[in-house]
Formats: sequence, C-alpha cells, structure tokens
Amino acid sequence: MADDIKGLIEKINREGVLAAESKARTIEEEARLKAEEIITKARAEAQRLVSEAKIEIEKDSQREKDLLVQAGRDMLLVLKGQLNAMLDKVINTEIRQTLNTEELFKILSSLIQNISKQHDAAIIVSLSKEELEKLEGGFLAKLKEQTKREILLHPADDIRAGFTISFDAGKSQFDFSDKAITEYISTYLKPKLREILQ
Repeated sequence: MADDIKGLIEKINREGVLAAESKARTIEEEARLKAEEIITKARAEAQRLVSEAKIEIEKDSQREKDLLVQAGRDMLLVLKGQLNAMLDKVINTEIRQTLNTEELFKILSSLIQNISKQHDAAIIVSLSKEELEKLEGGFLAKLKEQTKREILLHPADDIRAGFTISFDAGKSQFDFSDKAITEYISTYLKPKLREILQ
C-alpha cells in the first residue's frame, strides 16, 4: 500500500509537474503573444508618430518656403515702388531744370502764335508764382503785341514747373505742368523699367 501511495504521489507529482509545465507554457505563450501584440502596436504607433512628424516637418518647410517666396515678392514690390518713385523724382527734377524761364517763353510763344489763330477767346496761362513774376513783364507785353490777343497769366499753387494753357477762356486746357509731363514720360519709361527688373 505504501507503494501504491508512493506511486500515486509520484503520479500526482508528474501530473502536477506536467500540468504546471503546460500552464507555464500557456502563460509563456500568452505572454509572448501579448508582448508581440504590444511590440506590433508600439511599432505601428511609432510609425504613425514618425509619419505625422514628417508631414508636419514638410508642412513647416512648405510654410517657410511660402513665407520666403512671399517676402521676396514683397521686397520686389517695395523695390519696384521705390525705383518708380525715384524715376518720377529724377524725371521731375530734369523737367524743372529744363523748363526754365527762357524755355517757357519759347514754348508759350510758339504755342500761342501757332494755335491761337484758331480761337478768339482769351488765352489763360497758369504757372508757378515765381515763373509768373519772371514772365509777366516783357513776355506778356511782347506776346500780346505779336498775337493781338488777350493773354492772362494766373498763379497755380500745384504747378512747380511748366504750365497749363487754355485757348477758350478756361473751358478746356492743355496741361504741360511738371506733374503731367512726369506722368507722360513715366508712362513710357516704367514698362521699360519693369522689363529690366524681371
């Protein structure tokens, strides 16, 4: 009977050991599967995070490129604006130097003598106060005598050089002021400048 008990104990031990080993293998397999699942999820999460980071980096990089392009465009626009303003200033300065009293007299004399024959109304010339004072004396008397027409000189605060002239007592006028001539010349030169800048 002792042998039977001993055999039974051995059998129970073997079965217990086998059961324990089986349970250990099951636990080990479950742990391995769980670990693989965790590793798979961690890899997927890492790939997702890396992918999102790459997308964000690309977006940031594109935003920076776009900002640089926009800054470049803005700088070119400012530069073009400054160059156009400088061009206008240079043209205006040249016009003021060119349209001195002597030149004004020649131009006005030619205009009045050639065009005034077509009109009977008073001729009105508007120019800067300084030029008016210089031309008012001898010029006005000389032209009135040559054309036998009424010629009126008027000061204009907005004209620094050049003049406006009306052959129909002010109903219409031809604008030869510094602003008008600058605008006319700029209209021709600015497209050329734009071509150079591109």
